[in-house]
Amino acid sequence: MTGNHRHQRILIYSHDSFGLGHLRRCRAIAHALVDKNPEMSVIILSGSPIIGNFDFRRQVDFVRVPGVIKLRNGDYTSQSLTLDVEETLAMRASIIHHTAEVFAPDVFIVDKEPLGLRGEVGNTLEMLHARGTPLVLGLRDVLDEPALLAPEWERKNVMPALTDLYDEIWVYGLPQICDPLAEIPIPQVVRRKMVFTGYLRREAARGDLAREHTAPFDKPYLLVTPGGGGDGEVLVDWVLRAYEFDRRAPHPALLVFGPFMQQDKQSQFARRVEALPQVEAITFDANIEPLIEGAAGIVAMGGYNTFCEILTFDKPALVVPRTVPRKEQLIRAGRAQELGLLSMLIDDGIRDPSAMATALRHLPQQTRPSDVVVPGLLDGLASVNRLASRLMAGRSLPRVAIAGQAGA
Repeated sequence: MTGNHRHQRILIYSHDSFGLGHLRRCRAIAHALVDKNPEMSVIILSGSPIIGNFDFRRQVDFVRVPGVIKLRNGDYTSQSLTLDVEETLAMRASIIHHTAEVFAPDVFIVDKEPLGLRGEVGNTLEMLHARGTPLVLGLRDVLDEPALLAPEWERKNVMPALTDLYDEIWVYGLPQICDPLAEIPIPQVVRRKMVFTGYLRREAARGDLAREHTAPFDKPYLLVTPGGGGDGEVLVDWVLRAYEFDRRAPHPALLVFGPFMQQDKQSQFARRVEALPQVEAITFDANIEPLIEGAAGIVAMGGYNTFCEILTFDKPALVVPRTVPRKEQLIRAGRAQELGLLSMLIDDGIRDPSAMATALRHLPQQTRPSDVVVPGLLDGLASVNRLASRLMAGRSLPRVAIAGQAGA
């Protein structure tokens, strides 16, 4: 318990309105925290339109702020409301601030965006900092290529917050795979706040939940997942072309389109799936872990969460990374391939079906992540619990480069 003898409270902010990455990462962290702390309460602030599709632990709840989406020209617009985007953003900032003010968290964790979407968390950070609340910025292992990230952070003017407001920066990965700020000019005072936690282990479903989410095959299959699916058409199309080319493929495939794939694209792909006896497809499964656990291999785009699932369930993986608008997936997949954790197939614009068919045939025989020894690889959730406990206890322990060494 904290000094005023009430149950511990953690507030997590996730700006996402599109995609699944930030939400699923925050959910995994929230569940790990309450699993280790039976009297803790966690609230997730999120703009995700599908957050209600996910199940949450008893001590975890969410507050959904109005959604916004980013247009191709970089501007934002309201996702559902007939409001000016500035009005929507003002509502979001007000809800975030009021929730933090009333909930009075013992720790505030901000996911990826130091000031939130268009600076919407700035006032909340200042208010909580004035109260003495520990503030944490949580970063995935790769943000973007340095040539793009540095000017983006300069434009958003995030450095004062990193220097003056945040207490720690948790990187959910390992430096030997990637340091997201390695080539970014940041002050040493900010560098000293960084702690590498290791990657975030995912849970295997058990009991009824596992039985409810099984693949429609009675033999080993490949799971093809483009994550949220909003930019996954290339991956799905290339895999379908491979099965259309190689009618004797030894392993069937289960495609998961993702909830954000355009409806007309899903319909086009579904018609092609109907003509392929070796392929089945579903739109979305919020509890995808049993499908991953049962697969002989994973074919994916290589987002952060999928990478954690590949590591957790120790699956041979073929990654076709997205290269625009960010090179995050390409950087992660390239480094992981160098270490022998997975294999990568680059979209060259031609997308030779025979190349994909060959890769799919070889996938189940590929090495598994566990064949490579990387100390602390999946220590992320244990590290987050240890770091959060230290912050809440108010202890002043020296920071270390690898969180797995903290409190040892």
